[in-house]
Amino acid sequence: MLFTRSLKQNHEFKRLYYRGKSASGASVAVYCLKNKREYNRLGLTVGSKLGCAVVRNRTRRRMRECYRMHERELRSGYDIVIVARTRAVTDGYPAIERDICAGLARLGILVAS
Repeated sequence: MLFTRSLKQNHEFKRLYYRGKSASGASVAVYCLKNKREYNRLGLTVGSKLGCAVVRNRTRRRMRECYRMHERELRSGYDIVIVARTRAVTDGYPAIERDICAGLARLGILVAS
């Protein structure tokens, strides 16, 4: 089983924003693009306007956990970036999970729900 790796470079994020497909919900926006690899790469973005470091890290942990729970249901070979919106800070885990899954399904990456 091939697992997800991290997107870390700024140019990789920019490439997804400009060339990738996107789907957004109330609490997150999801971007994806095929990557010609056998595994997925994930990037998480939580802007500094959303709160202090504690709030941003909590939001990032929630998004990462949601992705991890549904990782086996995803097609492989994609770069995925999940961007937190303002509501991600106040919404609970179920709302974030619902928006991430809906966005991935809309983009055709989530194969089984």
